[in-house]
Amino acid sequence: MSNHKPAELMQKAIEKARDTMLEDVGGPFGALIVDKDGKILAVASNSVLKDHDPTAHAEINAIRQASAKIGNHDLAGCTIYTTSYPCPMCLGAIIWANIRNVVYGCRKEDADSIGFRDDFIYDFIASGMKKVQVLDLKEDFRDSCLDLFREYAEKEKTLY
Repeated sequence: MSNHKPAELMQKAIEKARDTMLEDVGGPFGALIVDKDGKILAVASNSVLKDHDPTAHAEINAIRQASAKIGNHDLAGCTIYTTSYPCPMCLGAIIWANIRNVVYGCRKEDADSIGFRDDFIYDFIASGMKKVQVLDLKEDFRDSCLDLFREYAEKEKTLY
């Protein structure tokens, strides 16, 4: 059992974010994941600029590190500490990783106030994904793709 206090864990995420932010690696976003016993599995920051990867958000990077460390994609029982309310992509990744406990520092509005605008994505999702000025979604080739899905289902593979 770890004796890390929540404030110490968040401070580690803040320090990681500050270090890489000052190196122009990414924005002011850091994340830390602990297991159910409080053991630190990952400390990561946003590395979008360095990696030229729009998915390299702090939460995603931390999930990748933690999963690699334990050799499993299921992070049930873990807690993620993040310097800001997670964007829609990161929320999705957190949910897919089965992380139920999220501790965040700044609000969405705080990120918005310094130029990070996730609102258009939230609005797009809330609108039923009908705002074509954001994204043009077109269903096509469903029958061909359904064949692939049927083949997967018949193999009784592990669902995640």
